[in-house]
Amino acid sequence: MYHSTSTPQRPKLSIGVFLESEPLTQSLSQRLDHDRHAVTLMTSGNDFFAFVEQEKQRLDCLILHGTPALLQFAHRLHGQATLLPAVVITAAASPDAEHASESSQTVSLETAIVAQAIDHLGLEFAYHTAEVWITTEQFNTIGDSIERAINQFLHLSPTCRLSNTLSTVDLATNMTAQNFLMLQQRRLSDKLKERLGYLSVYYKRNPRNFFRYMPAAQREETLEQLRSEYREIVLHYFGEDSTLNQLIDEFVNSAFFADIATSQVVEIHMDLMDEFAKQLKLEGRSDDILLDYRLTLIDTIAHLCEMYRRSVPREA
Repeated sequence: MYHSTSTPQRPKLSIGVFLESEPLTQSLSQRLDHDRHAVTLMTSGNDFFAFVEQEKQRLDCLILHGTPALLQFAHRLHGQATLLPAVVITAAASPDAEHASESSQTVSLETAIVAQAIDHLGLEFAYHTAEVWITTEQFNTIGDSIERAINQFLHLSPTCRLSNTLSTVDLATNMTAQNFLMLQQRRLSDKLKERLGYLSVYYKRNPRNFFRYMPAAQREETLEQLRSEYREIVLHYFGEDSTLNQLIDEFVNSAFFADIATSQVVEIHMDLMDEFAKQLKLEGRSDDILLDYRLTLIDTIAHLCEMYRRSVPREA
């Protein structure tokens, strides 16, 4: 049963936790802020799936156990067309990763943790590309990890790849899950703004980082980075490389936080097509194939426009 009080207060984020270890579950529970989080803790997989299926329209984040069984666990969530922000708990980082933390701060440690965990499971990702991985030694940062998972989920591409092994996922289920992703993103974004009063906290940008306010040298550096990122998108677009969605997301995020106009993206695309056309001409080949890459431009701009759309707070 869910209870509410008559005293006005900020509604809580609803968190579903599944860890295979009871002591680990209790340890995590002690570190969660129960004033901010409404937490449901489970150690039974079947009970957890039943709970998620019933509550997925109200759940805001999942906390999952990063064991070798995680792939099957994620596959079952995909089968339920359930996509939610997720934090994955895995074993403590190796001494090398801990040393990297001391010298390179949190980002380096997280990179080492993810690399170690993904390598252990033999995956590129488990549930979706916006999942956040932490170790048991980072339980004290669980609140920040939940917020980061929600933030990354809201930025997740609507066409993201949902499985490391497409052959094991029914395409109709995959499409249903991707459609549900967009609904979940809208629901969660609205909830954060309307119920929690965040007012687009996850989309706040620093105007000092906007392209139009940058010094000339920084503008050129930013353009060069965008050109490089877009080139990678084009080179991978019609292949079967699973990193395509990540490449698009990285480009869109760079453009979004620099407040790049879509016309600038078109210019980057046209310059790259001109470069490719000259190379094809030197090789004595037709440049007709480059027309297909209009789809790349449309896809990328659609992602960027969606990011801009979601960043505008609704009127009260």
